[in-house]
Amino acid sequence: MLSADDVKTYITQGLACDYVQVLGNDGQHFEAVIVSAAFTGKNMVQQHQLVYQALGDRMRQEIHALSMRTFTPETWAQRAST
Repeated sequence: MLSADDVKTYITQGLACDYVQVLGNDGQHFEAVIVSAAFTGKNMVQQHQLVYQALGDRMRQEIHALSMRTFTPETWAQRAST
């Protein structure tokens, strides 16, 4: 069974991130907040695809559901300042 820390590690190993927070305690359903410069210029679907690529086959085999909010460093900073 996966932990939230496992999922965070998998994401950061496959995607350069400024910030990642993963929550979840049932081993299959997780929520993540991910900030990465790799998201710049990409729409939300493309951003989520980058995360799915970082997770690879784990998304099909180990992780049942992943709800995520993705931000560029700029949009994250704007959000934090409001």
